[in-house]
Amino acid sequence: MTTYQPDTDILVVGAGFAGLCLGYHFKKAGLERFTIVEKASDVGGTWRDNHYPGAACDVQSHLYSFSFYPKPDWSRFYAGWAEIKAYMQECARAFGLAPHLRFNTEVTGARWDESTQCWHVRLGDQGEMSARYFILATGPLHHPNTPDIPGLKDFRGPVVHTARWDDALDLKGKRVAVIGTGASAIQLVPEVAKVAGHLHVLQRTPAWVVRRPDRAYSEAEKARFRRYPLLRKLHRARLYWQNEGRFLPMHHPVLSSVVKALVRWDIRHKVRDRLTARKLTPEYAIGCKRVLLSNDWYPTFNRPNVSLHTEGIEQVEADGIRLKNGERLEADVLVTATGFVVDPRKYLMDVPIIGRSGRDIKAVWADLPHAYKGITVPDFPNLFQMTGPNTGLGHSSIIFMIECQTRYILSALKAAEQQRLPVIEVREDVEAAYNARIQKQLSKRIWASGCSSWYLDEKGRNFTLWPGTTTAYYLATRKIRLADYHWRPLHAAVPEPEAVHA
Repeated sequence: MTTYQPDTDILVVGAGFAGLCLGYHFKKAGLERFTIVEKASDVGGTWRDNHYPGAACDVQSHLYSFSFYPKPDWSRFYAGWAEIKAYMQECARAFGLAPHLRFNTEVTGARWDESTQCWHVRLGDQGEMSARYFILATGPLHHPNTPDIPGLKDFRGPVVHTARWDDALDLKGKRVAVIGTGASAIQLVPEVAKVAGHLHVLQRTPAWVVRRPDRAYSEAEKARFRRYPLLRKLHRARLYWQNEGRFLPMHHPVLSSVVKALVRWDIRHKVRDRLTARKLTPEYAIGCKRVLLSNDWYPTFNRPNVSLHTEGIEQVEADGIRLKNGERLEADVLVTATGFVVDPRKYLMDVPIIGRSGRDIKAVWADLPHAYKGITVPDFPNLFQMTGPNTGLGHSSIIFMIECQTRYILSALKAAEQQRLPVIEVREDVEAAYNARIQKQLSKRIWASGCSSWYLDEKGRNFTLWPGTTTAYYLATRKIRLADYHWRPLHAAVPEPEAVHA
């Protein structure tokens, strides 16, 4: 009797940075039987979907890129979306991933089958694919958060979310209302203000916005980075430690108060109208919500065609917005800069992922999303996650975390091969103890200081961010610890086909 042979050894969902990183390292390790499925028609993930005016990364270009595939000719310190997307397309070509990529293929469900000891993954109307290992590399920033505002569907003009931007949308001379003042809004608003007839910015809570030290790289600098790789590596290392150094001030009350005072001074000196300046000044601790980077956010509110509204929205009407104070704003275009649904229990609502005992992962996460090192979950053998629960960052590059997770998954696959025990499942007691430690650490961080943010669930618990430095995560994921997992051999029987595709 022979063991069941799946359609592919490894099935990866998502062709963003995480999927590309996995693909590169699989090929480097000689693992050729893998497939990357992507619901869109190209690689790029977040940077394929977010192309609104001003869209750019808030991590420095030389750090927001793979350590193993450098780009010496980044145009700026902080790259725009188009350059990042082009870099990712070049990575896919250079890594030789074309034979492994399946575009326009959406995962609609997955279940672990104990008889075959494989994952059987539904691919919409394209049937089913079986895989020994199943890796979720979708990331949390791909489901736009549409605000639940009365009357939004009644608006007669265009309504566009920043993550679904219409490049044909002409805003010249139009009355535009932007709902939200988060990470996408602070990039979009200054650009829209340059062309709009009037721009209404509707703010619920102000953000802490610090200066972004951005500039173009000179041709001489690019040439030196190409000619002397050591210089580029030192530049990247400097950026890494510079960002790593942000962690302590965020969580130290004295240091954070100094940063807070500097930003308040910046607001007072950049925004001429005192009332507007007060409205733009947060009351909560700096770092409690995501700290944003911009040089032109505050000066934009000095423009005569820009107005800030903090009264709250009563409802959207056919040709405008009525505020809770009774004021009515006329608008031709509405832009919702309201971020993403980051809770996997919500964005996986219509995608059942069924584990060994027949439970959906959303049921396992009913109280709070959790995973061992953000990667593995008990009762879900051979399932790995990239950028899973509590692996997001507030101070550095997520690409670094992705490389750490890729290395950890590769060490798991290598250990499974060496032991000839290819069924891997994290021990429940190990995962529970780990997550208790993580939540205890998070309860002492600035994110738990009382503000409301997308980092937290309805009960105020943080399921998104890593509580420590990226260096600490690197050390925690250098290599899989065999004792943390159950390891099992394969069955020696082939089930009937109808039992597999029930």
